[in-house]
This record gives sequence, structure tokens and C-alpha cells, in this order.
Amino acid sequence: MISCSAPGKIYLFGEHAVVYGETAIGCAIELRTRVRVELCDSIIIQSEIGQTGIDFEKHPYISAAIEKIKEIVPIEGVYLKVDSEIPVGSGLSSSAAVTIASIGALNKLFGCGLSLEEIAKMGHEIEVQVQGAASPTDTYVSTFGGVVTIPDRRKLKTPDCGIVIGDTGVFASTKELVTNVRKLRETYPHLIEPLMVVIGRISKTAEPFFQTGDYSSIGKLMNVNQGLLDALGVNTYELSKLIYSSRGAGAFGAKSTGGGGGGCMVALTAPDKCTQVAEAIAGAGGKAIITKPTEQGLRLE
Repeated sequence: MISCSAPGKIYLFGEHAVVYGETAIGCAIELRTRVRVELCDSIIIQSEIGQTGIDFEKHPYISAAIEKIKEIVPIEGVYLKVDSEIPVGSGLSSSAAVTIASIGALNKLFGCGLSLEEIAKMGHEIEVQVQGAASPTDTYVSTFGGVVTIPDRRKLKTPDCGIVIGDTGVFASTKELVTNVRKLRETYPHLIEPLMVVIGRISKTAEPFFQTGDYSSIGKLMNVNQGLLDALGVNTYELSKLIYSSRGAGAFGAKSTGGGGGGCMVALTAPDKCTQVAEAIAGAGGKAIITKPTEQGLRLE
């Protein structure tokens, strides 16, 4: 049996603006999806959704991963079991994590010899196949871990602090939110285009603070970034409650992550304040998850 895991991802800075070529900063987090594989007489996929064979309705990413590996080596049968700590559809890159962990485990089991770069590329191809469009960022960060600037993929120093995630439990369509922001930009280009530039500038301003470990300044810039996301119309009352409760409980900074409109927010927090920030999020109606940044991407377990 082979077991591999891959991490989820948060945006510390720059979502939505990154769509227009501006700089963003993504961070792998120690919430992982684990995939175990072993030889079997037939193809079986097991997850919390249920047990299937190749099934592009229930298990689209895993099914696509198996089909991709079958292009390299013949697969007569494999049993693949998924366990994940990452909430689905919450802006934490759950699809990238399950895709990369599946490719990684199958790559080892069948001796395909794929490099990490090739695994990340294949993962992106699968996300495009399943979703119709996808950024290579999620699968790249899930494969390589750490804190990464986008689109130039430079590694920054990983923060030595806590991350507290607050899940609103509200589903939001990233595609729909990106479309709404695009329409706003087309209607008021003289206002929205400069906002995108400023969001990108916030990411660049934050970069040296990662190297020096100035988490207070990173947090302040996260708060500024959130204000501009609010201006773009992707904030919600539910997210705001969790964000402001986190700040009030002593987080360095807090903002939404991903498309917005629901899903999750993230708070950058000193290790000794994670519990009180998590309690504040729970008190404001969110589901709190305490985690931390991780330098480890895809790993064999």
C-alpha cells in the first residue's frame, strides 16, 4: 500500500486581482488530504461520498487522475481511499489537494517516475478538464508547499505562526463571483482597475515582511486587502462577523480567502492566541479550524 498527502491552500493576499495579472501570495496550510492506494482486481474509489468505480459525477478529480496515469502505464485495478481534513467548496483548494495526492500515490504505486513539476502540471490539466478553467496556482502550491508569490512562483519564508480558519458554511460559486467582479470592472474601469493595481501592490509591499518575520505588518496589510475586497463586492455579512471577531480577539490580521461571497476567512495569529481567536470565530457563528502554514507539499506517508 502507498499513502500520499497534499495540503490545502489559502490566499494571504491578492485574490481577484491575480486574475488580471497582479501579484498574489498563496500559502500551503497543514490541513491535508490523504490518499491510500493498493493493487486490486478492479478500480474502486472510496471516500466519504461513497464507493464507486471511475465516476466523473461523484469522484471527478480522482477519476481523471486514474485516467491520466493509465495513459502512462496500464492499470487493470486499483483500490484508492481518500480521507480529507479540508472542507469542500470553502476556498481552501480541496480539489487541488485530492488531485495532487491521488497523482502522487498512483505515481509511486505504478512507478511512473513523474517529477514534482510534472505532477503539478498534470494536476492543473485535470482541474481544467473538470472545472473548464483553473489557475495553476492551487496545484502548484499543493505540490510544493510553502508561501509562494503568484504568478512568478517565488518562494517566501514560511511564517512561524498560527492560522485560524473560520468557515461560514455558506457555499459561493467562485466562477460567479469572478464574473461579477469582471462586470464591475467593465462598468467602472477607471475605478476598479486602480483597485486591482493597489491589491497587487499590497502583495509586493508584504513580501519583505515574510523574510523579516514582521507578522504585525503582514496582518495590517491583510486588513487593508480585505477592505478592497469589500469594495469589489465579494464580502458578506457572515464573513465580516468572523473577520472582525478574529481581529477583536487579537489576530495580527484577518481576511477572506478565495472567491469570497461565503466560504472561509483566515486569521494570521500568534501561536498563543490561536485558541482565543478560534473561540471568537465560533462565538460569531463560524466553524473554527486551527492550523498553520507548512513548507511541505506532496509527501509520501
